[in-house]
Amino acid sequence: MMSQGQARRMESCLPVALLALGILLQLAGCSPPPDPVVCTHGTSNCTITNTVGFFLCPAANVTYPRTEQELVAAVAAVAAAKRKVKVTTSHAHSIPKLACPGGRDGTLISTARLNRTVHIDADKRLMTVESGMLLRDLMEAAAAEGLSLAHSPYWHSLTIGGLLATGAHGSSLWGKGSAVHEYVVGLRIVTPAPASQGFAVVRELGANHPDLDAAKVSIGVLGVISHVTLALQPLFKRSVTFMKRDDSDLADRVATWGRLHEFGDMLWLPQQGKVVYRQDDRVDVSTPGDGLNDNLIFRATPTQVIIAARSAEERLQENGTDTARCAAALLQADTMERQAYGFTNDGVSFTGYPVVGYQHRIQASGTCIDSPEDSLRSACAWDPRIPGARADNSGFSVALSKAPAFIADMQRLRDLNPDVFCVGIDSRTGMSMRYIKASSAYLGKQEDSIAIDINYYRSNIDGTPRAHTDVGDEIEQMALWKYGALPHWGKNHDITFDGAISKYSKAHEFLAVKDRYDPDGIFSSEWSDQVLGINGSPNVIKEHCAIEGLCVCSEDSHCAPEQGYLCRPGKVYTKARVCSLIKDY
Repeated sequence: MMSQGQARRMESCLPVALLALGILLQLAGCSPPPDPVVCTHGTSNCTITNTVGFFLCPAANVTYPRTEQELVAAVAAVAAAKRKVKVTTSHAHSIPKLACPGGRDGTLISTARLNRTVHIDADKRLMTVESGMLLRDLMEAAAAEGLSLAHSPYWHSLTIGGLLATGAHGSSLWGKGSAVHEYVVGLRIVTPAPASQGFAVVRELGANHPDLDAAKVSIGVLGVISHVTLALQPLFKRSVTFMKRDDSDLADRVATWGRLHEFGDMLWLPQQGKVVYRQDDRVDVSTPGDGLNDNLIFRATPTQVIIAARSAEERLQENGTDTARCAAALLQADTMERQAYGFTNDGVSFTGYPVVGYQHRIQASGTCIDSPEDSLRSACAWDPRIPGARADNSGFSVALSKAPAFIADMQRLRDLNPDVFCVGIDSRTGMSMRYIKASSAYLGKQEDSIAIDINYYRSNIDGTPRAHTDVGDEIEQMALWKYGALPHWGKNHDITFDGAISKYSKAHEFLAVKDRYDPDGIFSSEWSDQVLGINGSPNVIKEHCAIEGLCVCSEDSHCAPEQGYLCRPGKVYTKARVCSLIKDY
């Protein structure tokens, strides 16, 4: 007969067991996320959200240009009227309010229909595309011509314009590095203009144009990119092996692993005391193998499985013990490891490492986006139309020279109580660590860096803290304040960006270009003005503001005192101010 303790442990494993079952199913269909823009009267009276539904912003109208000429006309219309305008894409994946024009009178310009290949010069290895083209489609079109984009983010359903705006990247310290913007050799951008020029102009920026370093990472405040020209490479193959090792020497290896392997990265599982090292390098195209990256997290999952897993996860958050939460997280982490994180040797099954395949089949994935519609019987796990997965995503980069000390500090924090890392961060996916090189882009990385991604449980109820919320907050504040980390422009809570612009040595050059391209600031918003240090601050002081990522707490009311969460110093980085659960309060 099963004891009560065994029953509780079995129930604790239910959420991830269900999700593990779902992600292992190779589903033929899926319901891709809806258009982020919804209007009640044709293309008027609209709202915009992101793909996970974290915000909802009003807009007066939206336009969907199909050509550069129509794009120029759209920009001219808003410039003549001096209305606020923001660019949105087909999926809108950014977590901050990059696409919110501000107020109900703003306009949205969607690049969803600007999604074609303009030209491929196979001899010169150049490819020009419209800015609304998905990374997935670019990879496939390039491969058809025997070419490869050298590096990319791991999620293939970002648009080219969107990933450039936020500085999205893969993992590499080799060559020009892993950021896509390093391979931009030209672009065309539509900006406001005086009435004498028809209120809008197309600016063509070649490889040597001084403004290219402003335009290729711009958080969308310069105008609308219409065309992007990228330098490609001959189609090549990669060989991928994942190796799980003890984390005792992680602080030493973090500075060297990326120099040993061209596409190497790391997945730290702090509660387990383990690191999953990705050994990933080019191999000769004659090497046998037709491997495929179909990341488990990015696959379509049965909707009922998503709902049941989230419901069980909520019960664990509210009533579970740290032991139960760790058991549940370990089950899914082990499931992902056994299934090679979704990599297969032939597109169907995994038979062992290494997985060898062509670049366009290895570099990125996202099949829950591009599967046929199935009436919401399955979906991406984070689809906002269903009560499923809901998580915050913190992303920041620490200079490689400082990374060993930062890792050592995080390990000291972990060693105080390893079990809290099962909940304080999402230990099912661990801490992703990718490499990125210093960039000439004004809003790019200032030094060779390690980029760290952490997912956290997020409650459906505003102001409700996650269990051990102080762990993630201390890590984030330690990274930003002690180690000078730079936040990822497309991720994070608002407070993460407070003061960030001061860390960019060429911020003034960027703002000078912004003033020339858009002197009336129609492409700017309250949010962008705050994070660029133009006007105001993203720091919002009110009850529960620290729980919502709007402030760093300075008094208990900024946390959730009614639930026992009070503002306290960090445990290792004592200058941090975090919301800690005080059980006797």
